[in-house]
Amino acid sequence: QEIVNISPGYNSVLIRLNNKSRISDTTVRLTAAVKRIHLSSDTQQRIVGIPVCYHNEYGLDLDRVMNHTQCSKTEIVDRHINGKYLVYFIGFSAGFPYIGGMDETLATPRLESPRKVVPSGSVGIAGRQTGIYPLSTPGGWNLIGRTPLSLIDKNHPENSLIKMGDQVQFYSIDLDEFDKLNQHP
Repeated sequence: QEIVNISPGYNSVLIRLNNKSRISDTTVRLTAAVKRIHLSSDTQQRIVGIPVCYHNEYGLDLDRVMNHTQCSKTEIVDRHINGKYLVYFIGFSAGFPYIGGMDETLATPRLESPRKVVPSGSVGIAGRQTGIYPLSTPGGWNLIGRTPLSLIDKNHPENSLIKMGDQVQFYSIDLDEFDKLNQHP
């Protein structure tokens, strides 16, 4: 197998090849394959609903976002749940969706010093995008809430709940609903 992994980005694609592959031969075949791709606007995008608890217990950086944006907590939540979101790609860690389409008034720079551990399910803002930490990892995004949903099966990362090209619709839940969903996924 020539291609080991394909990692799309915003304006590039990283293709990792098997050590035995000749780059020139693979490049010719990839170029021919790309030319045969027919992009269709008929493709149905999946819409994935993501419940988020925006309580201060989970929105550790809500105050920081409020100070930066000059928005109230209610305005932040309203703008976040009313965004038109698209998953541009999955990266940084298995199942982490880079999601664009956030209301630009919510744009907030990353933390100057990343946290050593961000709990799985945390929903954050970094610059003009939003994302969801599927696993507990280090991270520097501004945490505004948490979802009780499990986004990824660690044993089968290809079975991620959210995939590149999906539309995401966030909706607000309270602490009681979070606890119920967290106990009974």
